[in-house]
Amino acid sequence: MSIEILNESGHELDVKGLATLSRFVMDAMRVHPLAELCIKAVDEDTIAKLNEQWMDKDGPTDVLAFPMDELRPGLVTEDPEEGVLGDLVLCPAVAERQGETAGHGTTAEIELLTVHGILHLLGYDHAEPEEHREMFGLQDKLLEEWRASR
Repeated sequence: MSIEILNESGHELDVKGLATLSRFVMDAMRVHPLAELCIKAVDEDTIAKLNEQWMDKDGPTDVLAFPMDELRPGLVTEDPEEGVLGDLVLCPAVAERQGETAGHGTTAEIELLTVHGILHLLGYDHAEPEEHREMFGLQDKLLEEWRASR
């Protein structure tokens, strides 16, 4: 599994921890062991430009997901598909504010956003109430398992 993490945000980032979490989630979702993922941490100006360019929304956001090969979670009964999972763009400055507001801090918020982004790369969405329940339920389950394993 190839996980590349680039920190261009100007904030400290636990690169090793982020890679370990990403690997944990991809393994739990039965993503092919040779699948590729790139996570890039950026500043607010950069993510605001990307948010406008790709999502047609103003201002900075917390995470953007750019799927590549449209990989989906693997099933126990079949071999997972090989390919490029995609790119995540995180904004630690936004995560810091959100983590403070939520009362769990920046690290927990970045973990949440990483899991959230990987699920988006795997085709999950939360536009409809049923999709929201499924995606956020899975996100919570993965985060709980991750934290219990540490």
